[in-house]
Amino acid sequence: MKVKGKEYRTVWMERCVVYLIEQNLLPFEFRIFQAKTYKETCEAIRTMIVRGAGAIGAAAGYAMAQAANEAKQETYNEFISSAKTEIENTRPTAQNLFYAVERVYQAACISKERALIEAEKIADEDVAASRTIGEKGNELIKDGYNILTHCNAGWLAFVDYGTALSPVYTANRSGKNIFVYVDETRPRGQGARLTAWELKNENIPHVIVPDNAGAFLMSQKKINMIIVGADRIARNGDVANKIGTFEKAVLAKEFNVPFYVAAPLSTIDMNCLTGNDIPIEHRNENEVLYQTGIDKNGKLREILVCSPGSGALNPAFDITPAKYISGIITEKGIITASEKNIISFKAKE
Repeated sequence: MKVKGKEYRTVWMERCVVYLIEQNLLPFEFRIFQAKTYKETCEAIRTMIVRGAGAIGAAAGYAMAQAANEAKQETYNEFISSAKTEIENTRPTAQNLFYAVERVYQAACISKERALIEAEKIADEDVAASRTIGEKGNELIKDGYNILTHCNAGWLAFVDYGTALSPVYTANRSGKNIFVYVDETRPRGQGARLTAWELKNENIPHVIVPDNAGAFLMSQKKINMIIVGADRIARNGDVANKIGTFEKAVLAKEFNVPFYVAAPLSTIDMNCLTGNDIPIEHRNENEVLYQTGIDKNGKLREILVCSPGSGALNPAFDITPAKYISGIITEKGIITASEKNIISFKAKE
C-alpha cells in the first residue's frame, strides 16, 4: 500500500523486530508500532494493533520466528513449544494464524535461521495470493457495478492488497467505473474507519452506510454484488467472518445479489468439517459500550455510548453457511463453496 507517497506492508520484520501499522489509531493517525519480542507481537495481535486474517497470520509467523531467536540453546525446544501455544492463544478464530505458526514452528525445530526464512516466505506468499485474488475477482466485476463490503479485508487485513478489496482495486486500476458501499461494521467500525480510509487513499468513489441498511439498499437494486473476506473456511464451505456477514448473505439470497467470499487457500481449515467446528471469539464488552473518535479539538477520545450500567454481548464473528455463498475467490480461481470443490482445490496446493 502507498501512504503519503511511501510504500508500506501492513506488517514486516527487520533484525527480529516486527513493525506493524497501528490500526487502532486509524484513520485519525498513521503510526508504526514496534514489537521487539514475541510477547510484544502477541500483544499486538491480541489488542488488534494488527487484525485481519492474513496480517494476523504473518504477524504470528514473525512472532514464532522471534521466539526461536530469543530461545536459549539449553532450553530451546521447551521455549519454542511454550511460545507456540502462547501465540496460538492470542486469537482463536483466524485460521491463518495457526497455519503460519505451525509452519514457522516446524522450521524452528530445524534452526533459528530456517524459522526466519519461513516467516518471510509466508508474508511474501500472502502478498502474491492477495494480488492474484484481485485479478481473479476482477473478472466478476462489470463496469458500473455497485459493490457492498463488510468489515475490512483490504491492505490492512493482509500483508498487502487484501482479499475482498483486492478485486476492487484491480477493477479501479483497469479503468472500470465502480462504486463501493462500505458497511460501518459495528462495534469496532473496521468498515467506517479502515475500509473507507483505504478507498479514499485509492480515490475510489464510496460511501459509508449503517450496518442495518443492507436490506434497503438491495431492495432498491443499488447493489450489484457483495464481496467479503474470511477468517476461516470449513471443509464444507461454511465461512467464519466478521459478525454481521451472515445477515448480509441471507439478504443477498433474498434479493438475488451475488455474494462472494475472497480468501487465500491457507484460510481453509480441512480439520473443521463444518462451520459448527469453528471457534467463535467473544471479545470484551467495552468494544460495544464505548466508541473512540476525535473531538472538535482533534483529540482522540473514548466515550461511553450506551446506557450506563448495562452489559453487552460481543461475538466477533459469525458463520455463513455454504448455501448462501455464490463462490469463493482464491488465488487458484473461483470455486464453489462445497466440500468436493474445496478438497479438489486444496489438493492442488
